[in-house]
Amino acid sequence: MDTDGAHGKEQSREQGRERSGEQDRDDAELMYQSVERQAELVRTGKTTSRALVEAALRRIARVDPALGAFRVVLAEQALAEADARDAEGADGPLHGVPIAVKDELDVAGQVTTFGGAANQTPVTGDSEAVRRLRAAGAVVIGKTTMPEFGQWPFTESVAHGHTRNPWDTTRTPGGSSGGSAAAVAAGLVGAALGGDGGGSIRIPAACCGLFGLKPQRGRVSTAPNAHLWYALGTVGPLTRTVRDTALLYDVLAGTTPTDRWSARPATTAWVRALETQPGRLRIGYSAKPAVPGVRPHPVHVEAMLETVRALRELGHDVREVNPRYPDATAPFAAQFCGGVRAEAAAVERPDLLERRTRSTLALARLVPESAVERGIRAGERLAVRADRMFTTMDLLLTPVIAERPRPVGALDGAGLLTALARSRPMVAYTALWNVTGHPAASVPAGLGPDGLPLAVQLVGRRDDEVTVLRVAAQLETVRPWSQRRPEPPAR
Repeated sequence: MDTDGAHGKEQSREQGRERSGEQDRDDAELMYQSVERQAELVRTGKTTSRALVEAALRRIARVDPALGAFRVVLAEQALAEADARDAEGADGPLHGVPIAVKDELDVAGQVTTFGGAANQTPVTGDSEAVRRLRAAGAVVIGKTTMPEFGQWPFTESVAHGHTRNPWDTTRTPGGSSGGSAAAVAAGLVGAALGGDGGGSIRIPAACCGLFGLKPQRGRVSTAPNAHLWYALGTVGPLTRTVRDTALLYDVLAGTTPTDRWSARPATTAWVRALETQPGRLRIGYSAKPAVPGVRPHPVHVEAMLETVRALRELGHDVREVNPRYPDATAPFAAQFCGGVRAEAAAVERPDLLERRTRSTLALARLVPESAVERGIRAGERLAVRADRMFTTMDLLLTPVIAERPRPVGALDGAGLLTALARSRPMVAYTALWNVTGHPAASVPAGLGPDGLPLAVQLVGRRDDEVTVLRVAAQLETVRPWSQRRPEPPAR
């Protein structure tokens, strides 16, 4: 027996494992850097766009099989795009940085599945948001999972399976932008685009320990579509830092003639606005949900109260309030039905829609387009009523979700009514602000006893994302969260 040869092979394998482990640690360290830092590393020549993309691809190959965050990974295209970025030289704020995109946004050459199987033909052009990312130098590395048409706060679908939370793979990452949130939280990419029609940026941000801001309605273009669920939906990023979110919105902000809604333009770049402190603000707080009949989990209430203490130490005037929330059920339901109906009408194979979606469409047929338009007008009236809250306070602080992230499989075997009932605690604090259009953000607030993230919601006046960002940045300074990392299982 050649013992020397056997020993040499074992030693070689051990060295290979050590090198692989070192590579994994190096990749994780690189991908957990902020987007701003990644772009700086490329700009200063300390790394290349290709090196960033290769690190992301290795991370995805190693970690994503346990998560299911990506519907498709664009390895060849992303590497070619990275090489082009390296050849042309850095000149954009996102130059060379790999970013993922939720599968309701068009990426040229790819199918826009909306989380289902009913579309099968690749689109020919990028959505406006993706075009702006590329124009700023970003590299699109893949498309992330979502429930069909983004209907649910759980990222589960018949076509693409369950997406899992990197903090605990037995739990949901939330939804509908759950694939984007899982990808960022697990350090597969530094940022990912999502969409928010009832909380779909804020809910997964809360479940996965990220910062997620739903901007003012009309802040970011939905082109080539005129709207995203009519007045409810907005496009935006999920990131690990407040500053990265500001940076990405500086890139994404702006609309086109195609867009039905357009927000009042910002007076200064949001990254620059973060350099100014907000001053002493009046901040109201309440654990009262905007949806009747929902009770918040005690750990979410305690996270809010801990945040109250932090805000007071920062010098703000923070007082408990009892908001008189307007009932947003009817205007939300009308636009939800109309939005799903409009998206379903555009698919190639309606026979391949999920059973639950077909139930939604049966309900939507009872809601004529005139009722959707009435819902939009009713939402505008509710926005005026909600504005009155902000005559006595500058921001409102609440929980983001009422319950802890559910075990994966929340939609398994669930019909429409069961899925709606299971969704209520997840949207009880978020959906109102889609109806009214106010900016609102999910801000990390530590970890619960179950090891899953906690979060609070900051809601601002209309067109006042800057105040939300400034206060969130203050909280990030006194209790930094961006380097808190989950340890998802790897292949």
